[in-house]
Formats: sequence, C-alpha cells, structure tokens
Amino acid sequence: MPTIQTDGLMKYSGDVRGVEDLSFGVEEGEVFGFLGPNGAGKTTAIRTLMGF
Repeated sequence: MPTIQTDGLMKYSGDVRGVEDLSFGVEEGEVFGFLGPNGAGKTTAIRTLMGF
C-alpha cells in the first residue's frame, strides 16, 4: 500500500485549470519528483496535496 496516493486530483481557480486528473502512488522509501516546464502545475499539485 502506498504511503502517498492520489487518484484523479483536480484543482481549478474559476475557469483556470491548475491540475487535472493527477493520479500516482509513492511507496515508503521511494524517491519521487515532479518534472515539467514552467507553468505545468507542479507547485500547484504539491500545494493541493499538502492542503494549501
């Protein structure tokens, strides 16, 4: 069972899509990172997972 898991995570601000349909799981001890261009929603995804 993953330590961190999300299925279908979405974050919108009005009509602006920050994150749409993000699904993944991270096992204990596994190294995981977000890669993507500027404005892809990496920080938004992490903040949403953290509850900000």
